[in-house]
Amino acid sequence: MNDTRLPELSSADESAVRALYRRALDGWNLQDGAAFAGPFTEDGEVIGFDGTRHSGRSVIAAELGRIFTDHVPPEFVAKVRRVRALGPGVVQLDAVAGMVPDEAEDIDPALNALQTMIAVDAGAGWRIALMQTTPARYDLRPDLARALTAELRSLIGRGPGPV
Repeated sequence: MNDTRLPELSSADESAVRALYRRALDGWNLQDGAAFAGPFTEDGEVIGFDGTRHSGRSVIAAELGRIFTDHVPPEFVAKVRRVRALGPGVVQLDAVAGMVPDEAEDIDPALNALQTMIAVDAGAGWRIALMQTTPARYDLRPDLARALTAELRSLIGRGPGPV
């Protein structure tokens, strides 16, 4: 019989992975493409809210830098929902995120999202291999959309939120 249980994740590794996520969101909120891309692996990827994929840390830094130069994107607030080991040196982080548009004081529910991050440790410390943001519209479940907005609203004023 095969054992299908996932490996245990140490509290130190979980803290390190949460810190990576926080660093990426802090980079976004500072509108600093290099700071956002800093925690990624050299060949890391990010898939944005609109489906755009950027591959490679230097490409991520350059493209986000260009975006931040062209306009001021809303700031993220976020809450980590789960961190779990997928295998030795591979961890998945699941979070919910909302955005507060510039000059606004509240979450824009149309920008609520689920964020999934895959982090890897190849012996040189944890890095982000993939970060994907998926719109959380809940088209057929308006109750879930309202609940997520309320949860994210409670994080406003606390930075990216409890990570």
